[in-house]
Amino acid sequence: MKKEFKIAMYILWDILLMFASYLISALLFKYPMQEFLSQSIIHLIIGVAVVVSFNVALKLYSGLWKYVGFTEAVKLCCSALVSLVYNLVIDLFLLENTGIEWAIISTVFIFMCMVGVRFLPRAVYVLNNYLIQRTKVKGQKRVLIVGAGTTGASLIREMRSNTEANLYPVCAIDDDNSKVGRFVSGIKVVGKTNEIAFFVKKYGIDQIIVAMPKADKGTIKRVIVDCKKLNVEVKTVSNLLKFNEGQATVSDIKDVSIDDLLGREQIKVNLDDILYYIEGKTVLVTGGGGSIGSELCRQIATHNPAKLIILDIYENNAYDIQQELLRNVPNLNLLTLIASVRDRVKIEDVFKKYRPQIVFHAAAHKHVPLMETSPNEAVKNNVGGTRNVAEMAGKYNVQRFILISTDKAVNPTNVMGATKRICEMIIQTMNKKYDTEYVAVRFGNVLGSNGSVIPLFKKQIQEGGPVTVTHKDIVRYFMTIPEAVSLVLQAGAYAKGGEIFVLDMGEPVKIYDLAENLIRLSGLTPNVDIDIKITGLRAGEKLYEERLMEEEGLQRTENKMISIGKPLNIDEQKLYEYLDILSEQAYNETDKMKELVKELVPTYKPDLRE
Repeated sequence: MKKEFKIAMYILWDILLMFASYLISALLFKYPMQEFLSQSIIHLIIGVAVVVSFNVALKLYSGLWKYVGFTEAVKLCCSALVSLVYNLVIDLFLLENTGIEWAIISTVFIFMCMVGVRFLPRAVYVLNNYLIQRTKVKGQKRVLIVGAGTTGASLIREMRSNTEANLYPVCAIDDDNSKVGRFVSGIKVVGKTNEIAFFVKKYGIDQIIVAMPKADKGTIKRVIVDCKKLNVEVKTVSNLLKFNEGQATVSDIKDVSIDDLLGREQIKVNLDDILYYIEGKTVLVTGGGGSIGSELCRQIATHNPAKLIILDIYENNAYDIQQELLRNVPNLNLLTLIASVRDRVKIEDVFKKYRPQIVFHAAAHKHVPLMETSPNEAVKNNVGGTRNVAEMAGKYNVQRFILISTDKAVNPTNVMGATKRICEMIIQTMNKKYDTEYVAVRFGNVLGSNGSVIPLFKKQIQEGGPVTVTHKDIVRYFMTIPEAVSLVLQAGAYAKGGEIFVLDMGEPVKIYDLAENLIRLSGLTPNVDIDIKITGLRAGEKLYEERLMEEEGLQRTENKMISIGKPLNIDEQKLYEYLDILSEQAYNETDKMKELVKELVPTYKPDLRE
C-alpha cells in the first residue's frame, strides 16, 4: 500500500469519526436530527475541514499509528481545542437550537475518537509484544535474531511453527533504521547491533542467531565477537543462503566457526577459467595428501581431468584422500603414488611414464620451528624437491607448473621462508629455460591446515589450557583451505610464466584475538575458564608477515583479490652454483646451512640462536 493512499485513508477515517461525534452529541441532547442537519451541515463540513487541516499541519497522518506516543497525544489535544473554539463560535453565532453543552460534548467525543483510533493499534502492539516476549513453552530457548531481512523473517516463521526445534523467537535486531520499531513475522525489531547486550539482559535471551548471510564479513565478525562476550549461545546461518535468498530453515542454523571470524569476504574464482585448462588433462599433485594438496585434489577431481595423479611420501594421508575421491567421484581416473620429491630418479620415472600436463607442487616442509632446528632437511625437501619436480616438468613438456609458496618467503626470518623464496627463484629461472609456464602462488596462514595455530588452540582448550600465544601483538594473514586452493587453481588459468600470484587477504588478524575468539566459540571465558599464556617469539618467528617484496611491484588481475608480482632479474649462473652447494652441504649435514642460505637470499635475516 502506497504512503499517499494510507494518508488518504487516515484522513477519511478522521472525517467519519468527527461526523459521527457531531451526530452522537446531537442525539444525546435530543435535537431534532433533520432540523439539526438542515441548519448545521455546512458548518459541520467546515469544522471537519478545519480540524483535518490542522492535523495535516501537525503531521498527524505521516506516522504509523501503532507507534504513537505522548507527542501525538499532545498534538491531538491541540487539534481538539481548535475544534472546541470552532464549535463554540458556530454555537453562539450561527446555530439556534444547540447550546454550549453540545459544543463541549461534541469536542470531547472528537478528541476521544481521534485518540482512541490511534492508540488502539498501539495497545494491541504493546500487548502482543508483551505476550511474545514474556511467554514461552517450557524447555524452549529464548532466541534473539540478528538480521530482520528475508532470512531472519523466514527463520522466525519456522521457529514459531516448528515446536520440535525448541526455539522461541523473542525479538530481532537490525541496523536498518527503517526496520527498528517495526515487526518482522510478528516479532518486534527492538534495536540495533550495538544494543544487543541490553536486550539480551532485558528479555532473558538464551541464544543469539546471526542471520545476515549477505552482510560483509567484517560486520559479521564484529557482531559475532560482541555476542560471544555475553556468555550466551551464538549461532549463525549457512553461507549458502547468500546465493539462495528466501527461505531459511532451522536446519540452516549452524555453530559459529572460526571461518566466520576471518573478517573479510572469501575469495571468488571464475570456475570456467579453471575448467578450461584442467578438463581432459593429466594433472599431478605433489604433496597430494596434505591439507592444501588434498583440497587441490578434491577440486581438480570435479573439473573432469583425464587423469589425476596423487603423489605423497606419507602413505596414510595419500590413502585417505584416495579413498575419499573413489567414494565421491567414482568415475575419476585416479592414480596414487608413494614417492619423495627428493628422489630425482623416481620423479623422472613418474614424468616419463605418465606425462602429466599440469603440475601443482605442494610437497614441502612447512613447520617453521621444526625447520629452524633442521635446516638441512628444509633445503633437501623444499629446495631440492622443487628443483627436481620443476626440471622434470620442463624436460617432459608440462604445460603449466604451479608452485605453492608462502608470505613467509618475503624478507624471511626463518629457514622455511627462505627455502620457499629459493623455490620462487627456481621457477622464475626455469620459466626462461623451458616452454612450460611456471608460476608461484603466495598466501598466508591457512585455517585448519596441518600445523596451523587453530588445531593447536583447539587441542589446548580441550585439555583445559593454557592456550599459548608467542606474543600479544603478533599478527598473521589468514585464509581458508578452499580459498587457498581456489587461488592456486585460478593462478594456473592466469599463468603466462614467471609470475608470483598474491592474494589480497584483507587486514591481518591478531593471534591473541584469535585465541580469545576460539575460547569463546567453545563456550568458555578467556582468562577465566581458559588462561592465555604468552610464551615469547620462537626462533625465526616474525611479529608480522609481508605479502610482497618492495622490488616486485604489483599488478591486478581480473579477480580483484589476486595480484601479480612481476618477475625479478635473477643471476641464473649464481643460482645454479649455489643450488649445487646447498644440496651438497645439506647431505653432508653442515652446521652452517642458515649462513649458506643467506648467501643466496640476501633479504633473509636468520635467527642464529642455538
